[in-house]
Amino acid sequence: MATKTINVDMLAKMFLAGAQNIEAQKEFINELNVFPVPDGDTGTNMSLTIISAAKEVMALEKPDMKDLAKAISSGSLRGARGNSGVILSQLLRGFTKSIREEKEIDVLSLAAACARARDTAYKAVMKPKEGTILTVASGIAEKAAEMAGETEDLEEFIPAVIEHAKAVLEKTPDMLPVLKEAGVVDSGGQGLLEVIKGAYDAFQGKEIDYSAIAPKNASASAGAVKINSQEPVDIKFGYCTEFIILTEKEFTEDNEQEFKAYLSSIGDSIVCVADDDVVKVHVHTNDPGLAIQKALTFGQLSRMKIDNMREEHQEKLIKDAEKLAAQDAAKETPKKPDEPRKAMGFITVSIGEGLNEIFKELGADYIIEGGQTMNPSTEDMLNAIDQVNADSIFILPNNKNIVLAANQAKALVKDKEIIVIPTKTVPQGITAIINFVPDADAKTNEETMLEEIKNVKSGQVTYAVRDTKIDDKEIHEGDIMGIGDSGILAVGKGIEETTKEMLSQLVDEDSELISLYYGEEVREEDAQRFTEEVESLYPDVDVDAHFGGQPIYYYVLAVE
Repeated sequence: MATKTINVDMLAKMFLAGAQNIEAQKEFINELNVFPVPDGDTGTNMSLTIISAAKEVMALEKPDMKDLAKAISSGSLRGARGNSGVILSQLLRGFTKSIREEKEIDVLSLAAACARARDTAYKAVMKPKEGTILTVASGIAEKAAEMAGETEDLEEFIPAVIEHAKAVLEKTPDMLPVLKEAGVVDSGGQGLLEVIKGAYDAFQGKEIDYSAIAPKNASASAGAVKINSQEPVDIKFGYCTEFIILTEKEFTEDNEQEFKAYLSSIGDSIVCVADDDVVKVHVHTNDPGLAIQKALTFGQLSRMKIDNMREEHQEKLIKDAEKLAAQDAAKETPKKPDEPRKAMGFITVSIGEGLNEIFKELGADYIIEGGQTMNPSTEDMLNAIDQVNADSIFILPNNKNIVLAANQAKALVKDKEIIVIPTKTVPQGITAIINFVPDADAKTNEETMLEEIKNVKSGQVTYAVRDTKIDDKEIHEGDIMGIGDSGILAVGKGIEETTKEMLSQLVDEDSELISLYYGEEVREEDAQRFTEEVESLYPDVDVDAHFGGQPIYYYVLAVE
């Protein structure tokens, strides 16, 4: 029998199942990253983006289509991380705008929604590139339009669209040579495919385990949209009982085994550790007296402690509810800084104790912790903007994968002027903020910073997480890579040798300064010795070394 429509309850289930599936497949998607760096994060970014929306969907009770559309759109927009996450949020935004007035969705409205999703995402990207998630989204829209003219049956429509999406995805390496060289399909396109495959599973009535996207301690069943994380739990043994036995005679291994067996008969979570004439005991039980009476047969008791875990759990639920209420109140009436509003302020993305301190000293008002290892979300950007009391706020993303999220936050802010300086590396961000002139206006500063970051050549040194070939370089797992602004410049076995090889390609006769920022895994004395070596190699160039403390990257460097 044909299925011609999808109602709001089914659409909610399909969306949550799509979120669940990409969460389950995120590591596989991460491994499709072209560069074999240890922070390949497309799958993680897309999963976190859609889970942000899933949480809002789960909180709905008996929603109509407009409520569901708003939850998906708002949640994904604010939770968007990385370029892939931002594009996914735009796809969801376009899709939900198209269906929000519908009572039920048929093939025509579904095809229209796919088309609007594609158009919205393409508009959000300044220079759309084929061979990416956008190409897969376009293929989905085209096939959906074709199928809408051939059938009214969604059971025929949806699998045909999915098969076409797979075929388009498989062609992405032919559109982007870098994908073909690395031997992978586009990771963002794979992520989008996983979302719609998960949605189709729910449409077919398959049993879906929502536990991976549900809040902790939440019940997650395929038939429930709302998942309540504040439900009481069934505590089998109610009293956490602890004490120490001061033994009056030898506590043998046989005694220990006998006592543990007895404790197991009256409870769980058992710890029984003997040390000379002292035995430490921990057990969860419904009758602490039984454990105490048995223990007294071995000696005197000390440091007795009995806690009612059921009572504690109820108190925790109350405290958690109060905390959530306070957080919601804080969101509705955010605190404003006490200091007078100033003309211009700075938000920068940074990670590492040393780099954070450098940005603070240079005048950053707010530092968002993140970067290569964790791309901040649009929500993170909005929270930071709210904390900076300035008319105009410059955002330094310091990573090419964070620029879109910063621009998305900019579009959502109405009461402040947000200026995104598209810094793609930390050295570019440092150069931008150094060239800020407080006495100049925001427009002049923007123009100056945009011009100055063009003069920075950046490099990053890390290790490979898999074998691959890229930029005509054979790379093996564990190799050290020197990555420049436009690709991999050097590959080797040693950190310092690879860094020197990369520097040889970045330093030219016009270079005046080399700045080295060493990471958390590099010892200060090693960094100092290496700096002296670089100085001897480039005697006509100033060389500065700074503790960056960044994870994963042994050195981040700039040549100016």
